[in-house]
Amino acid sequence: MTRLATKMLLLGGLAGLAVAGAAGAGTVDHDVPALVVHYHGDALDTDSGAQALYRLLARAAEEVCPFAYDTHIVSASVYKCRRDALSAAVNKIHNQRLAALHAAHTSKSG
Repeated sequence: MTRLATKMLLLGGLAGLAVAGAAGAGTVDHDVPALVVHYHGDALDTDSGAQALYRLLARAAEEVCPFAYDTHIVSASVYKCRRDALSAAVNKIHNQRLAALHAAHTSKSG
């Protein structure tokens, strides 16, 4: 199995995330928070594998777009950052099964 990685990079504030390709591809700005999500490419061959990867990507988006701990309130800008991060990661992976799952989740959340 080939081990792939997607780097999620916070572009700042409302700018959201851009996703650099597989590990080692491209140059990374070291001033930008980053999180690497590892997954097996064949995980996307099944619905359960796509769902597991989607959950990993969603948790990664929560880590790179945290809420202010002193208020315990998740602001609209944090939700937007997370939504943009997740969309960017799904788009970068470019898999129909994962994209359909993301579209279903996005339509539910508004």
